[in-house]
Amino acid sequence: MKRAPACYSSEVALRLQLIGGGRMGEALLGGLLASGWAAPSQLAVVEKMPGRREALAGRFSGVSITDNVLEPADAVLAVKPDDFASAAESLKSVGVGRVLSIAAGVTTASLEAALHPGVRVIRAMPNTPALVGAGAAAIAPGRFADEGDLEWATGVLEAVGTVVVCEEPMLDAVTGLSGSGPAYVFWLAETLMAAGEEVGLPADMADALTRQTLLGAARLLAESGEHPAALRVAVTSPGGTTAQGIAELEARHAAAAFSAAVAAATQRSRELGGG
Repeated sequence: MKRAPACYSSEVALRLQLIGGGRMGEALLGGLLASGWAAPSQLAVVEKMPGRREALAGRFSGVSITDNVLEPADAVLAVKPDDFASAAESLKSVGVGRVLSIAAGVTTASLEAALHPGVRVIRAMPNTPALVGAGAAAIAPGRFADEGDLEWATGVLEAVGTVVVCEEPMLDAVTGLSGSGPAYVFWLAETLMAAGEEVGLPADMADALTRQTLLGAARLLAESGEHPAALRVAVTSPGGTTAQGIAELEARHAAAAFSAAVAAATQRSRELGGG
């Protein structure tokens, strides 16, 4: 891709360019603006799909929306793995010196090899609740990234949720737990809704009660600071209805099923990353 002329004021430095304007890129852009991390004129999105560029331009006034990498400013790589090589080549062509990658399965070694020698790379595994500002992400440094780079990456991703730092090999386990975890919760929601209907609730009532039950339980877990086991015990009276339900889950090995799901997703992440 050829470098496009800058379309922002020369008096305001470009702080960050998002390479990829898909759902995660859009969520991150919205979070950065809402949190005051940067002014619209300090952010840019590089998106090759005309329809997405038009949609983003309509929502984010003042942000540079283009199909070409702009300047050697810091970049977030938010593209699909298949588009990684061409995006990295574009970043290399303008001499970008620091990259935060949320491209699934792309290792820091692969990124470093595709960019100029010495580029500081941080790899992240976010999850889809970032779309509502409630994401969970883990980040891992490449060979040349230092504490300052990790602080920078943390600040970027905290615009849409919480962030933890880990060693890169742990990102496969992060993928198995929090990366894939929202889908497990959505599957649980589907199951509870169907179960509610089976015991006689109208579909709309089962839907509403399931959504609020999961939301309320998640908030209680997050805001109480208590261990989930303590919260479970507190609502499980001996011989009561909850105790009966928990006993049925234990008899059907529900805990083992979730453990197996996390393990399987972790292993698949290793395979996709070439591990």
